[in-house]
Amino acid sequence: MTKPALTVWLRAVDADASAATQQVASELKKAGVSVLTEPQGKPADADTAIALVSASRTERPLGLPHADGTHVAGDARMLALVVSPSAPSAAQLWALLDAGADDALWWSTDGSAIESVLARLQRWQAVHQLQESSAVRAHLIGANSTWRALVREVVEVAAFTKSPVLITGETGTGKDLIAHLIHRLGGGQGELTILDCTTLSPELAGSELFGHERGAFTGAQGSRDGAFAQADGGTLFLDEVGELPLPLQAQLLRVLQEHHFKRVGSNTWQSSRFRLVCATNRDLEAEVARGAFRADLFYRVAAWRCRTPPLRERPDDILPLAMHFLQQLSSRGEQHGFDPAVRDFLQTRAYPGNVRDLRQTVARIWHRHCGKGPITLGALPPEERPRCADRCAAQDEQWPDRQFEGAVRHALALGHGLTHISQAAADLALRIVLEEEDGNNQRAAIRLGVTDRALQIRRKAQISQKAEPQKT
Repeated sequence: MTKPALTVWLRAVDADASAATQQVASELKKAGVSVLTEPQGKPADADTAIALVSASRTERPLGLPHADGTHVAGDARMLALVVSPSAPSAAQLWALLDAGADDALWWSTDGSAIESVLARLQRWQAVHQLQESSAVRAHLIGANSTWRALVREVVEVAAFTKSPVLITGETGTGKDLIAHLIHRLGGGQGELTILDCTTLSPELAGSELFGHERGAFTGAQGSRDGAFAQADGGTLFLDEVGELPLPLQAQLLRVLQEHHFKRVGSNTWQSSRFRLVCATNRDLEAEVARGAFRADLFYRVAAWRCRTPPLRERPDDILPLAMHFLQQLSSRGEQHGFDPAVRDFLQTRAYPGNVRDLRQTVARIWHRHCGKGPITLGALPPEERPRCADRCAAQDEQWPDRQFEGAVRHALALGHGLTHISQAAADLALRIVLEEEDGNNQRAAIRLGVTDRALQIRRKAQISQKAEPQKT
């Protein structure tokens, strides 16, 4: 039997909303959607989850289904439907998103929201299929939740919009890979034109962007197209756009607004329409504040923004990336692996150059390796080998340490059980990280190794617990 194109796991979060379960399931089935409900189906078998919630339940933290042992697995998304005779307030809808939903809609008794529900389910399914395609997975390696969320957003913006995209992030984090993906999924018939703004000299910048006519300046022995003409019908990728001098920023802005330009030395206007993708390792908002980058250009190029995380924020991707680079280096298709000691070295090494640094490290190790067995410590270049003192210091810094053990002993002596100790440790870690990150949820979630959504749920649970009387 062929599996239906779309499978949804449907669950009523509270009793007041359960009465609408049959109506929602019936409407979905009419549209050709396969519906799983408790206890017949498992959430892991579904593409998307739908949580039915009564309006009275949206004002406090919800146990909405999410990625754990009993909830929606992997990259599946969740739609919350508010079952109510009147439309929910903005505060109620925000509360649902804070509680873990990807989107929230009002489900009235007449079932008129079914088209909106189907539109979201179909879009999410299409994005997921693209995200799992070989065109994406072969180039953007990693299973880290932050990285996967970034790839999903990029796929959706690339495939379903023509929006200009600004990619920010440290050097070596894959900004160029994201730009190539946007071009591949954008559906344009033109070429991907790449221009490194750090290489633009004041003398030749106009020619590089606009092209020139023969004899326009000394050395112009023939006419040539610039980046604007080459990108017509395709994608223009301006790498390190933050390096553009102010005069060129003004000229770029005019072309983006009017879609016309002139070659250097020409009086003829040419048209060019392209998708603009920019990348920078600078903080452009700070550059705008100090007058080094035009505010009007910033809002043009940053219609949609994404940030590529540094490798230190996705440590669980180090070994998969290293294996990917190793397979690329093995020209004869031989299967190689890393000795456990080398794996430990790769995972604990610092990568100031991020993924590019990791790739070069793997290449240096590979070129020193010989034979068919796993790559061993002997293949590490001498300059890569940590000093004995550093290894000993690292061993001395193993955790849990004696201080942690003393704190647990003290808690046990006071009569606290395992649940209370675990909860107290988690709450303390959450408070410390939020203080150190100035309340920034995204950075705090990365350090704690959880998703933004999970952190938001935990913070709301803390607030709720503080509001309740303490139990002795």
